[in-house]
Amino acid sequence: MNAVDWSERIFERDGLVVEIIAHPDALALEPQSPDIVARAIGAANEIAGPVQGVVSVSIDRDAALRDLNRQWRQMDKPTNVLSFPAPASPQVAPRQWGDIAISYETTAREAAEEGKPFADHLAHLAVHGFLHLLGYDHESDHDAEKMEAAERAILARVSVPDPYAAREIDA
Repeated sequence: MNAVDWSERIFERDGLVVEIIAHPDALALEPQSPDIVARAIGAANEIAGPVQGVVSVSIDRDAALRDLNRQWRQMDKPTNVLSFPAPASPQVAPRQWGDIAISYETTAREAAEEGKPFADHLAHLAVHGFLHLLGYDHESDHDAEKMEAAERAILARVSVPDPYAAREIDA
């Protein structure tokens, strides 16, 4: 395997540090990917937080997300986003909130299938992953409605259209 030159960027705002590494092919697809993720998570922190500490985000290939999905969820397929909340530890400062992994390949494929801009879908997945780190989930209908409402409000703050609107029109 060839070594790749990953882009590493750190964003800090109001006590939240977002560390983002992006595969070079993700940056070739959308050079602003780290900025999109940082802006989306910043908005999520304003609305669903605020929290202080560190969040790490990896924007990687399908193969990497497939490996993580297989290892942690026993699902042998790529997925768009995975979140790994860190356990709270009073001995660790700053607070580590966890890791988010996003597949730019799946994100691009889903965006094309749904007829939406890649940047909008990437922002949505970053918000979705961050909310999971804060304890949101979508295991029940009630919890899913609560999480989707938060996602809508956050994405509106960064001028991303409601990602669930098409689903509701089809219903």
